[in-house]
Amino acid sequence: MQQSIDDLIALLDLEEIEQNHYRAHSPSQGWQRVYGGQVIGQALVAASRTVDVDRPAHSLHGYFLRPGDTSIPILYTVDRIRDGRSFTTRRVAAIQHGQAIFAMSISFQIEEQGFSHQLPMPDVPGPDELIDERVLRAQQAAALPPEMRETFTSQAMIDVRYIDPQDLFKPEKRPPHQMCWMKSRDPLPDDRRLHQCVLAYMSDWSLLDTATLPHAVSFTQTNMQVASLDHAMWFHRPFRADEWLLYVQDSPSASGARGLNRGLVYNQAGELVASATQEGLIRLHS
Repeated sequence: MQQSIDDLIALLDLEEIEQNHYRAHSPSQGWQRVYGGQVIGQALVAASRTVDVDRPAHSLHGYFLRPGDTSIPILYTVDRIRDGRSFTTRRVAAIQHGQAIFAMSISFQIEEQGFSHQLPMPDVPGPDELIDERVLRAQQAAALPPEMRETFTSQAMIDVRYIDPQDLFKPEKRPPHQMCWMKSRDPLPDDRRLHQCVLAYMSDWSLLDTATLPHAVSFTQTNMQVASLDHAMWFHRPFRADEWLLYVQDSPSASGARGLNRGLVYNQAGELVASATQEGLIRLHS
């Protein structure tokens, strides 16, 4: 199991090739396209490398422009937009084949005290009462050809446990909301920025699926085209990504072949530590 966390840390440990320019790689196995959470997390790493350590990220807003190619490196370029007394702003572009595949703006802030309130965490079963997503996927993919089964069950770097899991190969209509616990599978170093980058990586894992729930469709269908279009996050309070986090997701609207999704992230103490929103393409081909 240690190999999985080493892989995740290595994935987010970018190579600096020139000032403000970083190179990253993708896992050699799994999906043909680069996982969106990987690009979000790596872009946040690149931006963070150019900011003083006493300024953690508080928000990010990104757009997916083209599918990522897992067979070649990704170049991340950082534009140092502003360094203020309280806030620092960066813009990052991810480039492959000479074209931008992703663009993101990130804002960092010094630590400050102020008003505090939050929505309460839902009362749900704990992660120890739920089944590991890898086990669920193995059960659901039992009838697939071996090569497809390996791809479908290859994700091992994060531990995800759904409160009420959906069968991805036999979806049924249900309300547009879902919840899951998630964390890295093994302990991470005591680096607040790394924990933010790991949560950014995890935040894309199931969010778009929420918009498909009322329509009894799944990304596993050959006539479904599903892709993240944009992604935003806000970091409210310190947290650890190697401890269980509850991801509360809903989809208030779908139209025009797009679905809007929202997520709230709580720690086990019930503190709201982050929020996310995402619009994605959910196109059904005839």
